[in-house]
Amino acid sequence: MYHCLKNTTHHPFSPFLKTFPPTKHRNSHFSSSAIPNPNDNPNHEPIPANFPCRSLPESPSLVPTSNITRKPPTALSRNRSPTFDQHNHNDIISSNKIITSCIRSGDLDSALRVFNNMTVRTTVTWNSILAGYSKAPGKIKEAQQLFDRIPEKDAVSYNIMLGCYVQNSDMETAWSFFNSMPFKDTASWNTMISGFAQKGVMWKAKELFLAMPEKNHVTWSAMISGYVECGELESAVEFFEFADVKSVVAWTAMLNGYMKFGKIEKAERLFEEMPVKNLVTWNAMIAGYVENCQAENGLKLFRMMLRHGIRPNHSSLSSVLLGCSELSALQFGKQVHQLVCEKALCLFEEMRYKGVRPDWITFVAVLLACNHAGLVDTGVRYFNSMVKDYGVEPKSDHYTCMVDLLGRAGKLVEAVDLIKKMPFKPHCAIFGTLLGACRIHKNLEIAEFAAQNLLNLAPKSAAGYVQLANVYAAMNKWDHVARVRQSMKANKVVKTPGYSWMEIKSVVHEFRSGDRVHPELPSIHEKLNELEKKMKLAGYVPDLDFALHDLGEEQKEQLLLRHSEKLAIAFGLMKVPHGTPIRVFKNLRVCGDCHRAIKYISAIERREIIVRDTVRFHHFRDGSCSCGDYW
Repeated sequence: MYHCLKNTTHHPFSPFLKTFPPTKHRNSHFSSSAIPNPNDNPNHEPIPANFPCRSLPESPSLVPTSNITRKPPTALSRNRSPTFDQHNHNDIISSNKIITSCIRSGDLDSALRVFNNMTVRTTVTWNSILAGYSKAPGKIKEAQQLFDRIPEKDAVSYNIMLGCYVQNSDMETAWSFFNSMPFKDTASWNTMISGFAQKGVMWKAKELFLAMPEKNHVTWSAMISGYVECGELESAVEFFEFADVKSVVAWTAMLNGYMKFGKIEKAERLFEEMPVKNLVTWNAMIAGYVENCQAENGLKLFRMMLRHGIRPNHSSLSSVLLGCSELSALQFGKQVHQLVCEKALCLFEEMRYKGVRPDWITFVAVLLACNHAGLVDTGVRYFNSMVKDYGVEPKSDHYTCMVDLLGRAGKLVEAVDLIKKMPFKPHCAIFGTLLGACRIHKNLEIAEFAAQNLLNLAPKSAAGYVQLANVYAAMNKWDHVARVRQSMKANKVVKTPGYSWMEIKSVVHEFRSGDRVHPELPSIHEKLNELEKKMKLAGYVPDLDFALHDLGEEQKEQLLLRHSEKLAIAFGLMKVPHGTPIRVFKNLRVCGDCHRAIKYISAIERREIIVRDTVRFHHFRDGSCSCGDYW
């Protein structure tokens, strides 16, 4: 008799435990040499899913020649020599390796082309293609048909098909197939237990667990992970404590569970006790800290992870960026953001090295990464390689990225040249992007070109008129500003009035430029006048280019000082407790003078100020902004 769990007499599980006889495995001609070792370490992900995927053969040559299938022999093939047979055997091994490589890279079509051209196939060949179908969503029918065609199915064949049912069908179908299998090994049981656990059917997973003849670390990990995902932490703890073999997956699942329930000290203790940690473990701790409002500890742990030489992945970076956002750790956030961009480009290079062909979406992501990282030359090189190296025709998204990239760098002439070479008519976003760059770099000639084209495409676009008027005003061309305003009036284009708002103690306070309505306006003006004196002592000079009226300098300064975002921030300084971020929202793009002034205010008042305009979040702290002065 076989006892499923040791020392059951005094264990809390004992009321539920039963004794089962060992499953009798029938003798068969199927080779066990092709069955993957169930004790191999699969601990690359926190939940032990996809057990059948591990059945993808590593070494096709290990499959016995008794499992070779051939097309019907011809007279010519009957007369072939042993030398030819040896050559044919080598071809089988080579083809199997190619198929395996294609399946692993997700290229099922190429694998099928090799498969269909093979005159001789082994069971490994069939299993590899079956694994490809099992990994492809919506291919269960094709997998079933292929499985039925396999001449001599082995344990791997059945396990792959079982895994396919678990992933792509209901568990009832998988259960029926499992019961019909002529033999079951540890991987078969693990696949079913994992399937039920992932779908939250823990009573069935436990029933199978108790009936299973031999358990390994995958079995225990599946049960522990399942209970954690279902929110049954106590059951997860019981299984974890009683497990005779604990993989890093089980440890990480428990760590996730403790963090999920806010038991941070227990998670920390478990993390320290872990004999082996992988990237998923570190990610779980970092994310747990951030989710439990301990972002600072999360960032400290991230730094420790880097010191241990562990390279972060997208999950690590997402958690860290969220943590930076909560702490307003702007400088560290910028470094992480730069790391994200570099990682994206490294991933693209790895893609190229492995022969995976990028598509147009890939290049959009790559150009965006170059844009955010300020890698102008690299972006231009990738853009030029699209057609030349990959036959990918640039779309409007790619051109918009490139115009933005060149515009940010002040390469406005190059941006215009690129627009003129476009094989299709540019859309509004391209000219709007170019016009925004002209506003930053004060290029009147190109601004007029961009505005004219933008207004031809969208005559009612208030943004086009306003941005062009801003450029004219910055160059003191007031007659041109007046003409733009007359044109707006003639075309019945109405500029949306700018206003800012903030919430304090569940009350929303709204401010407009030159506000005369807010009940605490005298106190706000007094605070602004005080701030103006401090800012000027610190070196602030109002940028009168953003006072879009033909007035004297003193009047322009007063006009700028009464912009809605400045009114809101002054009110926030009066009402928001020190140490709490001041959060302001604006319905339009924040103006350049206000942006510069808020940087001074954040440094002088030692306050964190967050402004959300129509373009992005601006996190101001210690005299700098997260946007890098481009928005």
